[in-house]
Amino acid sequence: MKLCMIGTGYVGLVSGVCFSDLGNEVVCVDRDEKKINDLKNSIIPIYEPGLEELVKKNYKSGRLSFTTDLSSAVKNSKIIFICVGTPTKKNGIGANLSQIFNVSKELSKYIKTFKIVINKSTVPVSTGDKVEKIISKKIKKNLFTVVSNPEFLREGDAIRDFIYPDRVIIGTQNKKTNKILRQLYSPLISKGAKYLNTSRRAAELIKYASNAFLATKITYINEIANMCEKLDINVEDVSIGMGLDKRIGGRFLRAGPAYGGSCFPKDTRAILNTANQIKSNLSLIKSVIKSNENRSKILTKKIFDILNNNLKNKKISFLGVTFKANTDDMRESSSIKLIPALSRKGAIISYYDPTGEKKEFKKIKNVQFKPSIKSTCENSDLVIVHTEWNDFKSIDFKKIMKKNNFKLFDMRNIYSVEKMKKDKIKYFSIGR
Repeated sequence: MKLCMIGTGYVGLVSGVCFSDLGNEVVCVDRDEKKINDLKNSIIPIYEPGLEELVKKNYKSGRLSFTTDLSSAVKNSKIIFICVGTPTKKNGIGANLSQIFNVSKELSKYIKTFKIVINKSTVPVSTGDKVEKIISKKIKKNLFTVVSNPEFLREGDAIRDFIYPDRVIIGTQNKKTNKILRQLYSPLISKGAKYLNTSRRAAELIKYASNAFLATKITYINEIANMCEKLDINVEDVSIGMGLDKRIGGRFLRAGPAYGGSCFPKDTRAILNTANQIKSNLSLIKSVIKSNENRSKILTKKIFDILNNNLKNKKISFLGVTFKANTDDMRESSSIKLIPALSRKGAIISYYDPTGEKKEFKKIKNVQFKPSIKSTCENSDLVIVHTEWNDFKSIDFKKIMKKNNFKLFDMRNIYSVEKMKKDKIKYFSIGR
């Protein structure tokens, strides 16, 4: 099939490349000329394992192309995916849909023959109705249909999640369109993906409800971890014991920093905003948001306690600053709150992340990026493992540290408490 992906951000690029790898002809469109030229030269704008190889392979085969020309892309495609950003509004409440609506207006200029317009961006309920209304101002309704097809890609595992999804959600009540999209996704269905056809509004809500629930699991286990620390209980025993119940499951029951990234923070706020608009009470999600916002304060206080509330000129090292491993995404990472708070108290901070230096810290006093784990840690009073990169899981701290009395705060519980005791390292973790 001939597909057009509007937007070459995380969702658009990964989805477009994977669709082309399934044998479809895909054109990825973006107004950013530099990004398009970079993609033509296999320069990838995001860090995602395996993506560069797939771009090269499918671009070379001719199944994948990149352009800034939306008109020609729409003309030559049967199915059009809208994959632009829906960030939180500047007031911190609700989703900013300006890019969605701008694309809808542009599409209304170029649709001449029947097109399936698919919203793959994460959007509040009824956004599809609004997109349909915008396009229908200039285009007859029999020339297009608007579908909701939410994505469920995890950063760092996006390619695998696309190829082996748990489910494919198609929000349309148009039987012909549903048949075409079932055919498009048939290679994934044959591998075990569940295909669910719902109303458009239900598909929109499934995405938000799913992310809000996963955010709730993370927040829940973090609060249980706080309790475990006061009761001298290992939170990992609790997580395993809970996860063995098939009704609960063990995924997303790992205690650590606040949840972050491009989805959970903005999606929980957006679904709450929708609920407020229709006067529906989502008190649980409201509490989840509040608890997650408070998480960084709790971890900052713990760092103060570890250093006996004396941070002046203390050398603190961060291993990893992204919100999770296998991504370069800094959006809503807890390090963005932790590092400035420690800097204000006079700490001297160095950090290392496998994805490189971060612009978020360039203007913060006494914060410096280091090129290696050793150079980051060797003179530290406190080493903080913030992100669970594989690079950090087998570090010999006794070998790389110059100070004997350093402390280690493992925010991801990747090290054994017994091993740390054996090595006589002053070790602190979460909920243990």
